[in-house]
This record gives sequence, structure tokens and C-alpha cells, in this order.
Amino acid sequence: METKRLNKFISDSGYCSRREADALIDAGRVRLNGKIPELGTRVADGDEVSVDGKPVERVKADKSDRVYIAYHKPVGITCTTERNVKGNIIDAVGFQQRIFPIGRLDKPSEGLILLTSDGDIVNKILRAENAHKKVYRVNVDKPITARFIQKMASGVPILNTVTKRCEVRQCGQRSFDIVLTQGLNRQIRRMCEHLGYEVTRLVRKQIMHLSLKGLASGEWRHLSGTELEKLHSAVADSTKTAMQSGAE
Repeated sequence: METKRLNKFISDSGYCSRREADALIDAGRVRLNGKIPELGTRVADGDEVSVDGKPVERVKADKSDRVYIAYHKPVGITCTTERNVKGNIIDAVGFQQRIFPIGRLDKPSEGLILLTSDGDIVNKILRAENAHKKVYRVNVDKPITARFIQKMASGVPILNTVTKRCEVRQCGQRSFDIVLTQGLNRQIRRMCEHLGYEVTRLVRKQIMHLSLKGLASGEWRHLSGTELEKLHSAVADSTKTAMQSGAE
């Protein structure tokens, strides 16, 4: 009989991410066949899972019931599923089905963020080891120098480490594009601050093959079949622990 880890069962259902599922299990809010399970418990066909007394539905084998959305997050929207937080991303998108963001963008930042009801793909995309490309357009408070571009590209000491080498291209007197494959907390802002610059605007333009094209600020759209195919292919070999991404 095929079984599945309880946290994966919950995240696959679209209820939340696997990390959040672990927290729910640890808090005693999950029941398996009416009993409190332990972390690492496996779910078999016929088992009944509930969170706070509400049944968790099984995901379809082909995940045809999952939702994948690209959203152009405006400044001022907070990437949280907590509905009591004013300006939360769930209320901003206004989608009827339960969804949650993949990673995050700071409240003062804007641009592309993905939302889904597929908890499994959340973990795969957030794994730092996958080195998925993200492109940002950044505006700063004073003219950019060649030394600034070189330093940003070669690595900047922040958060007790040195950022990975990356691609940086100047776009204007006070703006540049940066391509990152890691997601340290507030990475771009911290890198700029270390070099004496302050970020005045930050827009995430692209995640892997997905872009903001055709999306005005505050708009969202479903991913196309081709985009989904490429997305699933890109994360197919994901194997390690998920990390939260907050490069902005």
C-alpha cells in the first residue's frame, strides 16, 4: 500500500506549505483518524486527516485541481496568509480557493510573485540548492559607479557571509538589473546599504522563465499550460530542505 508523509499529504492538498504543516502537527491541531499524530507519521489510502476539525481533501493524482497564479504585487501589500494583517496578499488577490505565496517580497518591494494551492511545488521552488534565477530592477538614491557594479557582481559581505557572484547590469544613472540565484533576507537592500546606497524602488521582473509581461500592478493571471510544464520540469530534481526566499 502506498503511503505519504503527513506533512506532504497536507501540503499537497493545498492547505499550506510543508513547513507550515509541520508547525500545525507540532501544535496538535492535526488529527489522523481522530487521533493526534506524531511528526513523520505516514498517511495511507482510506486514512482521514483533519486540521482544527476540518477535513483535508486528497489531491488528485494529476494535480489538475491545483491553482498556479502569477501576481504583480504592488508596494504596500504584505506577503502573508494571515487575514488579520491589513493589506495581506490573499485579500489583495481575492481568489476564492485557498492559495498561498511562494516565497515573499517585502512590503516596500513590488513585482512578480507566484501563488498556488500546490504545497509540494512551494517547497521545491524555495530550495536554495536549486539556484533558480530571479531578476530584479533596482533604483538607488544616488548615481551608480563602475566600482558599485563590480562590487555587487563579485560578492558583498552581509549576514555573516559573502553573497554569490551574480550578473549586474547598469540601466540608468541610478538604476540597475541584478540576477540572483540565492535568497538571503533583504539581500539586495543589504548589499546596497553595505556599499553606501539606499534602494528607492525594487521590482522583481522575473522568476525562472516567468515574467511580469502583460501584468499591470495589482493584476494576476493563471499560468499557461506551457509555463506550468516548464515550471514542473525545472523543479523535478528538487531534493533538499526548503528555505524561505527574501532576496529583496
